[in-house]
Amino acid sequence: MGPCGKEETCSYFFFSRGRGDISHAGQFFTTIAAQLTRSLPVLRPFISKAIEENFDILKQGLSEQWKHLILDPLAKAPAQSIQLVVVIDALDECDSKDDIRLILKLLAQAKCLETIRLRVLVTSRPETPILLGFRNLPGEVYQDFVLHNIPPPTVNQDISIFFRRKLSSVKSERELSTMPWPDEPTIQRLVEKAAGLFIYAATIYRFIGDDSNTPEEQLSVILEEDHDTPTESPTRHLDDMYTKLLQHSVVGNHTARMGDHLAVRFRKIVGSIIVMCDIMAAKEIAKLLHLRSISTTLASLHSVPENEGQPVRVFHPSFRDFLLDPERCLDSRFLIDSRETHITLFRNCMAHLAELQQDLCNLREPGVSVGDIPEHIIQRYIPAHIHYACRYWFHHFQLGNPIQEDMDRILRFLEHDFLHWLETVSLIRETSNGVLMVKDLELILKVS
Repeated sequence: MGPCGKEETCSYFFFSRGRGDISHAGQFFTTIAAQLTRSLPVLRPFISKAIEENFDILKQGLSEQWKHLILDPLAKAPAQSIQLVVVIDALDECDSKDDIRLILKLLAQAKCLETIRLRVLVTSRPETPILLGFRNLPGEVYQDFVLHNIPPPTVNQDISIFFRRKLSSVKSERELSTMPWPDEPTIQRLVEKAAGLFIYAATIYRFIGDDSNTPEEQLSVILEEDHDTPTESPTRHLDDMYTKLLQHSVVGNHTARMGDHLAVRFRKIVGSIIVMCDIMAAKEIAKLLHLRSISTTLASLHSVPENEGQPVRVFHPSFRDFLLDPERCLDSRFLIDSRETHITLFRNCMAHLAELQQDLCNLREPGVSVGDIPEHIIQRYIPAHIHYACRYWFHHFQLGNPIQEDMDRILRFLEHDFLHWLETVSLIRETSNGVLMVKDLELILKVS
């Protein structure tokens, strides 16, 4: 969505499955409320008073947070000429189906507001919790726009325009002499393979434009016939494309032994990226995984940041879904076992926790307040990969497939590194999450 107009002010929340605090609704309404106080100052006293009267609002349920932090302040605020817009992107990526339905139900209550007009834009794939959530709302509360209902000829025309313009720029940049390139039958074949999916078209363009091979060679890889994927699969063309790109870019023409080695490295690095709870720079991911660099593997996916200090992101959720689904990723060399990847990340995190020590930031002042410590000091002594290990080790343990050796790791951690970890989580201002981890860990240890 583009910038809001002069008479509009926007708040925004993006859900992403498996990405820590943005994978669930726990901080959804509190984030929206914080953005509202900045964009519409008239709401600040009402929201501040709500927090004072409900000191534990962060621990309350979604219904209470919505009522006290957003609905009531909006209802009490004086009339405003501007329109509030809340954008919720990828609601289907929220982990809890119940929370999805509840969020939609609560947002529908904004229709009763009289002094301020609130409009909500929700984007989502048409998954069952989303459809059920809207189905239970009165028809006059919302309008839907289903992209899949756009006539296929219209979509195909747009995709063909995309291919012509983007591949024409590739031809110009790479100074190709072939005339014309690609020809119209090739454009139409690419459009047919895209099957209405712009993510297919965008990924193909990125692959063809990569300078690891000539555009003609890259295009020929895409046009090769592939019948390994069941034809009845609605994602057949997309899955074929991802499989071809991985086979060509990751394994290529290497020997079987080297190909297996590269595939193992791919699963370790890319598997970690797609299940991690937060976005990190390439160099920090490498440190977390105890690797020198991950740039070569990222380069094979045409996903190299300009420098290793930039964050690494999965190009599209469909790629993550493909890698995690054994019914779609039919080449086992690239299939990611999420539980095995989680437990591997847990083990890497524990190795970093074992290196913690007392007074990690070299403060030499035991009674100093965390708020008085300059942020650059904390970042210098607690880099991003250590921060991540302290914050998410238990999350990966819970979602992994631990064996007895992993329980032994936790016991050694409690005996030798627990106090150092507590000190570190306080320095990174994650004490509340640390307490919750300890409580959950206690329950697991009692059971085991």
